[in-house]
Amino acid sequence: MSQIINTVNPYNGETLDSYKQFSNEMVENYLSRAHQTFQNWRSTDIKERTDLFKQLAENLLKNKESYSTLMTQEMGKPISQSRAEIEKCALLTDFYVTNADEFLADELIETDASESFISYDPLGCILGIMPWNYPFWQVLRFAIPTIAAGNTVLLKHASNVTGCALAIQNLFEESGFPKGCFQTLLASHDQIETIIADNRLQAVSLTGSEKAGKHIAALAGKNLKKTVLELGGNNACIVLADADLDTYLDTMVNARMQNTGQSCIAAKRFIVEAPIYDEFLEKLIKKVSNIKIGDPLKDDTELSVLARKDLADTLKKQVDQSVKNGATIKIGNTIKDAFFEPTIITDVNPGMPVFDEETFGPVAAIIKVNNADEAYKMTANSKYGLGSMVFTKDTETAKHQINQIPDGAFFINELVKSDPRLPFGGTKASGYGRELSIEGIHEFVNKKTVYINL
Repeated sequence: MSQIINTVNPYNGETLDSYKQFSNEMVENYLSRAHQTFQNWRSTDIKERTDLFKQLAENLLKNKESYSTLMTQEMGKPISQSRAEIEKCALLTDFYVTNADEFLADELIETDASESFISYDPLGCILGIMPWNYPFWQVLRFAIPTIAAGNTVLLKHASNVTGCALAIQNLFEESGFPKGCFQTLLASHDQIETIIADNRLQAVSLTGSEKAGKHIAALAGKNLKKTVLELGGNNACIVLADADLDTYLDTMVNARMQNTGQSCIAAKRFIVEAPIYDEFLEKLIKKVSNIKIGDPLKDDTELSVLARKDLADTLKKQVDQSVKNGATIKIGNTIKDAFFEPTIITDVNPGMPVFDEETFGPVAAIIKVNNADEAYKMTANSKYGLGSMVFTKDTETAKHQINQIPDGAFFINELVKSDPRLPFGGTKASGYGRELSIEGIHEFVNKKTVYINL
């Protein structure tokens, strides 16, 4: 008997919809269709592909309000941020419409051959396992370059955003893509494991937790399937003594509180140099205290509920254990159902959950350091390696620290963010592989050497 998947509005607890999990036969049909569609799609002219993506971008913007509302209802994101997510997806699509042909063109290499070059050939059917925190963006930043390269995609989305997952499949089909180019699976973990073992599946891209990444990497490795893993992070935000708080404090607050703090690249650890510490803390508390909290469907809401109650419960345990270990709550740390009050916690040191772990919610951990050297060393003291940011007027000196931070990204006077033009990904427990830019479209292609003598 098929399991029922219920989607629930985290703001009011109301059930939004119910869906039947696919039978094994349905899963097989979807995989078979993806494999068969690939046989023709792989040979489709790149201009034909990009023309379809132009239509997809138009449909994204045409349906922006309905997609944004669905996103907000399913996972609680403030509606203004849901709209911004759809707009960013349209920009992503436009980027690959403009650049896919160049990115996939044969690369001529001079050798002893009459002609030699690298051909970028699609691999086949690729599985995407995606999280709920950016229900459209996470999926499309994987799917668009992957499909543009000539592959087909199967999506296993987080169950609490099943409506979004099905809406994305409809988006592709209504934009004119062949049936089977992009399909959403309402599948169990066992069914996903069966797909990964199937010879028709060529690779897996996962965005999610470190635990999920290890599990999928092990399964894929057992079956010799390539993986791209974008996992968790506990990004540092370094605030040096010369930082311009008047200019950049809003950016710092946004780095922690956007998407109600549910972002892998959020600033989770604020490492603050002693001379500016008191001023920074006072201004941060004032800013965070004035964040507009409320119904996520209201235009002026800046922060609302977490996506599920269990996420709030986990965050509470991390904060409370840190307090037991000696940390101090300055504001916040109250919880009601899926709501977690914006929280600032000080006297944080390594060994505390809010320092060592990923805190997926509106909690800012503040660490005081004596000087810049100590700040950079503290930043690197993490098992994660997704991204770091530093705020300082001395950007030239900051640039010399780039090689000291073994992360996938290093931002100076800006929050860590993804941009279609730049590669995105991490190191260490934050995963491997890259999304976006030319690197993203090359992750799921066969870089084939061609050598011709006349």
